Amino acid sequence: MIRTEQLPNPEGDHLLASFLIFFRESLEASMICSIMLAYLKQIGRHDRFKDVWIGIGVAIATAFVGGWIVFTTLRNYDGSNLQNEIEGATYFIAAAVLTYMTFWMKKQSRNLKAHLHAKMQVALTSGSIFAIAFIAFLTVGREGLETVVFMIAIAFHANPLLLAMGAGLGIAAGLSLSYFIYILGRRIQLKSFFAIMGALLMLFAAGLLADGVEAFQQLGWLPIGQQKLWSTATVLSENSTLGDILHSFFGYSESPTSLQIALYILYVSVALWFFLKTAQRKHLLK
Repeated sequence: MIRTEQLPNPEGDHLLASFLIFFRESLEASMICSIMLAYLKQIGRHDRFKDVWIGIGVAIATAFVGGWIVFTTLRNYDGSNLQNEIEGATYFIAAAVLTYMTFWMKKQSRNLKAHLHAKMQVALTSGSIFAIAFIAFLTVGREGLETVVFMIAIAFHANPLLLAMGAGLGIAAGLSLSYFIYILGRRIQLKSFFAIMGALLMLFAAGLLADGVEAFQQLGWLPIGQQKLWSTATVLSENSTLGDILHSFFGYSESPTSLQIALYILYVSVALWFFLKTAQRKHLLK
């Protein structure tokens, strides 16, 4: 985000941000991949485990190389107007991607396991050695693409080593929780899990939208709705560790503009209404 003040502990905040992003993405990807491996084990096709791991490996390598190229290129413009413009645009893109993926996962969660089983059965009967690997590649690759988009906004200001540390810890935590959920098996309802996570992620998307509005207003690209409604700087400053975390993940602003508040409320109201309406309709159709 465009700031003139120096944060007291930006490194710690960026490490936490990196951790949370990689935790969420690795959790979702590993849960889906675990369903694939469990199905292969169930039907006695241990020989196709390697296909899943090949797809996962290629997807991780592709995301890593692509992310490295993007970040290396963009860091050449550190401190420039282009950097600020890219950051502002990234918030809107990330909000759109997160909204789409939240509704997609909500739609898929009801029959996610059956859907994956059907796709894998088709892949097995096709005889192609790449079919199952491609399913795993798409699953992990989608999460990798999301991760790259979400990380762009903080890559300009963060220490690469701390970003890597946060990413490593996030991946480890996501894989551990996924394994724990997998071990518990039937005691956890994936539909309920993704519903709760989806509602929280939409608050995150609303925050990204508010951050994007703030960035574009500071660039002078959104001249409307710039009136400051209030100030909570004395209570919780954006320059504090907690304030910066809330700003990064939920769009907290110590001096929000009328446009920020209006779009935040509009997005949360509309998105949650459709999200809950979809859940209620599925419940009635049972």
